[in-house]
Formats: sequence, structure tokens, C-alpha cells
Amino acid sequence: MTIQYKIGDKDIRPWGTWEVIAVGSCYIVKRIVVMPDQQLSLQLHHHRDEHWIIAEGVAEVTLDDRVFEAPANTPIFIKVGQKHRIANRTKQPVVFIEVQTGDTLDENDIVRLEDRYGRV
Repeated sequence: MTIQYKIGDKDIRPWGTWEVIAVGSCYIVKRIVVMPDQQLSLQLHHHRDEHWIIAEGVAEVTLDDRVFEAPANTPIFIKVGQKHRIANRTKQPVVFIEVQTGDTLDENDIVRLEDRYGRV
């Protein structure tokens, strides 16, 4: 088990921000904010599952080839290796909570497949 995060870790990204709010022996929890008209990269992970709950706003979620709207209180499960993305097509920020579980939890386990910010 490799966990590279600690509570309070945070970052500003082109699409918004994330902050680690909890760390356990086999999980981490992030609060993620996606600003209006922004989106994360289409990505996958080799070492972790992710559980999302939309806390505020309405997100556009991509899971493999499926795209759907996810309002507040929508739970989303992303399996290891599953392509996924979250986008904000609205004028208000989207806030979601992400729980990562797996054998390696760090920023190096992001495989970007598409990215509007040139990070592929």
C-alpha cells in the first residue's frame, strides 16, 4: 500500500481545485471544485477505484462511452481501468467528494487520454 497524501494537501488546476480532507490506511478523501465551463481530463487509473458523490451543482459525467448529468446527491463508482471525466457545463461551481481506494494512491496514477489543457 502506497499513500502519498496527507490531510491538507491541495492543488490549483486549470479546471479548479482539490484538497485532501481525510487519509486512512487504505483510502483518501478529496474535496474537488470544478469551475464553470471547465472539465477534468478524460483519464483512467491502474491502481485505484474512485467513489464520487456530487455535493453541489450539476456535473456532466463520462464513464467509458456513457455521458450523463449528475445533480447533487448522485453517487458514482469508477472501477480500476475505467475511463472517466467530470465536467461543469453550468455557471455555478460543481463540488464533489472523491474517495480513492486501492494499492497505490498518488498523483502518478493518472493516465490522461484527452485533456483540453495540453497535459496528455
